[in-house]
Amino acid sequence: MRIGIFSDVHANIEALSSVVEAFKSERIDKYVCIGDVVGYGASPNECCDIIRKLASFTILGNHDAAVAGRMDYSYYYDAARQALDLHARQLSAENMSWLKNLPYEVREGDITFCHGSPINLEEFEYIFSVEQATRCLDIWEDLGAVTFIGHSHLCKSFALTREEVFEVVATKFVIRPEHRYIISVGSVGQPRDYDNRASYTVYDTVERTFEFKRVAYDIDAAAQKIFQAELERNFGNRLFLGV
Repeated sequence: MRIGIFSDVHANIEALSSVVEAFKSERIDKYVCIGDVVGYGASPNECCDIIRKLASFTILGNHDAAVAGRMDYSYYYDAARQALDLHARQLSAENMSWLKNLPYEVREGDITFCHGSPINLEEFEYIFSVEQATRCLDIWEDLGAVTFIGHSHLCKSFALTREEVFEVVATKFVIRPEHRYIISVGSVGQPRDYDNRASYTVYDTVERTFEFKRVAYDIDAAAQKIFQAELERNFGNRLFLGV
């Protein structure tokens, strides 16, 4: 089975549309979204509508949880909080109900999907460094062969033995049975690795290969929608830079 995995769409319909089109050439059997469908961008309902139909399941992200009233986000900085408030007002009843019922985690065989660190699912902790991934050694026995996460908006992979963790720098690699892997799949709608193309990934469960993919999209159109909405202009500006 070939699984199309993506995350952190953040209400960017232009990026999501390009990713969906790019997936068509990848012989995908099943799609999984790892959360943060909403927040930051200008098209929350449009993105929810597509992902609800496309993905076999979607994981709850912190922005999804905030909009759905499932977490306290009063400590978020003003612009992010205002975007979440706006999306909460804009979402259709169907999309709001969907967000309210998304799971924190899904496990399928030896694969785990969650938005942030698998240690404390409701805390949405980041993993984008070896030091952060090393904390997962404490739950080695509970880890699946691969744990797919989002949240950081970075394309990062870590291989864990029972004693140590190292970063995997390849864009395509084989999942080896002697390791556990934590793979951050990057962001569709707001990349932060100085590559402004939308990120998406493919995992082949038979060949046990994983690959990062990127696709260009109409950044100007996405940014202009943000500029015209009740949203912080920097949410649009950063799309051009990939930060």
